[in-house]
Amino acid sequence: MSSSVQTQPQVHVPSESYAVASLLSRPEGCTYQVSYEVTTQTLYVEGHQERLEWLLVDDNSTLMLQWSQRSAPPFPALLAAIEGAFAFYPASVALRLQLPSVLHANLCAAGIAVQESHGELWVYAELIWQLPTLWLNSPPTRPYPQQPILENGKRHPRRPPRPSGTVYQRHIAWLDATLSFRVLDLELDLERFNRWMNDPVVAHFWEERGDLEQHRERLESTLQNPSVVPLIGCIDGEPFGYFETYWAKEDRIGAYYDTSDFDRGWHVLIGEAAFGGRPYVAAWLPSISHYLFLDDCRTQRLVIEPRVDNAKMLRNLAQCGYAHVKAFDFPHKRAMLGMQLREHFFNERCWVPQPSHPGSAPRPDPRFTP
Repeated sequence: MSSSVQTQPQVHVPSESYAVASLLSRPEGCTYQVSYEVTTQTLYVEGHQERLEWLLVDDNSTLMLQWSQRSAPPFPALLAAIEGAFAFYPASVALRLQLPSVLHANLCAAGIAVQESHGELWVYAELIWQLPTLWLNSPPTRPYPQQPILENGKRHPRRPPRPSGTVYQRHIAWLDATLSFRVLDLELDLERFNRWMNDPVVAHFWEERGDLEQHRERLESTLQNPSVVPLIGCIDGEPFGYFETYWAKEDRIGAYYDTSDFDRGWHVLIGEAAFGGRPYVAAWLPSISHYLFLDDCRTQRLVIEPRVDNAKMLRNLAQCGYAHVKAFDFPHKRAMLGMQLREHFFNERCWVPQPSHPGSAPRPDPRFTP
């Protein structure tokens, strides 16, 4: 099995192509339309028969989100406003909040904001993007309890039950569309999976051509494996690819590096050629990484093992923050071990496409600007 993509271009998207006019935010299961009027510096959060207004000020050194009313805003709407602020200013690493003081303690306790010694309240992109409630349909309330088990000769933690339905949604600014991952449904997705696997480009890397019955047996076996979660990637509900996510400790890759208990890995195939361009790669590749990090806060590393001759995939991985650790030999292929660290992904904001100029730098943290 190997990762395959039908795309040749690099994954960065020029900054002007992902400027945001509006976005959909879905905190805590609520849906809000967030928009921004630059001339008045007004950010609007609309949903649930309400239209809330915020002041979002950018003075080139500090980005500030201000709530001017005395009463506290609804908590989900606040989260939507924060997501919108970072979406409208994607180079920002920090956002100053001006809110009623009654909210400060809860925001800090939840890891959403940090109150500095001088009393100012700050939100950091590195923290807010680790908040599952903004992107996961059923965010975990706590990590799944840890119990070591021995299975097929391998000792690893007991894994949580496989989820169902849509697990992750994210508005992609440069596509003006929602990317989502849902758990594969055998009856709904079998024919599509069969067609994708028999596509010549996919078959070259996955080497799993077959008829409908062969692929039914293959997916049934996958769905019986508690360490694997097969996902279908969708853009505005339209399926475009298959993502096979797994716990690395139980996978064959575990024999080739020093695996930790909560490392995750994934394989991918993009089955629809219409979704093979550069903007789509820049959407799904960081998003699958984001989903796996959000799914369990104990996951510190993601791994992938494409064939060493899959130059396009290796380049895409590198541009989305994956290190090429080493080449190694599986019985059926020579592979490259790619690895993404949690710290690197969130600290470097790998969910944002790379700027068009390599020398471009993100907005510095205003607290440390002379």
